[in-house]
Amino acid sequence: IIVTGPNMAGKSALLRQTALITLLAQIGSFVPAESAHIGLVDKIFTRVGASDNISVGESTFMVEMNEAADILNNISPQSLILFDELGRGTSTYDGISIAWAIVEHLHEHPGAKARTLFATHYHELNEMEKTFKRIKNYNVSVRELDNKVIFLRKLERGGSEHSFGIHVAKMAGMPKSIVKRANDILCQLETDNRKEGIAGKPLIEVAEKREGLQLNFIQLDDPILCQIRDELK
Repeated sequence: IIVTGPNMAGKSALLRQTALITLLAQIGSFVPAESAHIGLVDKIFTRVGASDNISVGESTFMVEMNEAADILNNISPQSLILFDELGRGTSTYDGISIAWAIVEHLHEHPGAKARTLFATHYHELNEMEKTFKRIKNYNVSVRELDNKVIFLRKLERGGSEHSFGIHVAKMAGMPKSIVKRANDILCQLETDNRKEGIAGKPLIEVAEKREGLQLNFIQLDDPILCQIRDELK
C-alpha cells in the first residue's frame, strides 16, 4: 500500500499504529478496535524518522539507506514493512528513483513480497498502481474550506496529489510575503511540470521500461567527466 497525503495528516501515525497493533495482536493482547483481522508476521521492519549518526560520520541520508538496505536484505514474504518518506534526504530525482526501485523490488522479487506500507510525498509513485497489480493507493484525507485545510485523519482509497506543505508553513507563522511567494512559485512549477515524471518523461513510461533505465544526470561534456575520460585513455 502506498500512502500519500498532506503534511500533518497522520501518515506516520498510521504506520506506527499498524506496527503496534500487529505486535499487540501477536502477543495475545487487546487491540484498540471493535474488531480486527490481522495475519501473523515473522518480523516487523520500520524505517521512520530522520536522524544522522555523527559518531560514525553518517549523514541523515546514509543512515536512511543503511536501514533500508538492512530491511531489504532480511525480509521474507511473511514480514511487515513500514517505510516512512523513504528517499527524502536527497535530491528529488534521486529520491523518486530510489523509492520507485524499492517499491518495485518489494512487488516483483519472489522472496520479498511482504506486506508493506509505504508513506511518501512522491506523488509520482501513484502511477505504479496502473502497472503493478498488488500495489494499491491510499491517502489520509483532508478537505479544503475557505482557503483552509481541515485534517480528517481518515484513510481513503486513491492517491493524493497535494502535500499542502505551504499551508503547514503558514500555520507555523511563516511571514505572509514568503507564503505568497511560495504559492506563486508552486503554481509556476506545477504548470511547467504537469503530467511530467522522472527526467521529463511520463512516469507510465518508466514503469513500462523497467530494464536499463538510467536518468541523464551527467552531461557528457562535463569537465570532470572529460578529465576522467582522458585519464583512462
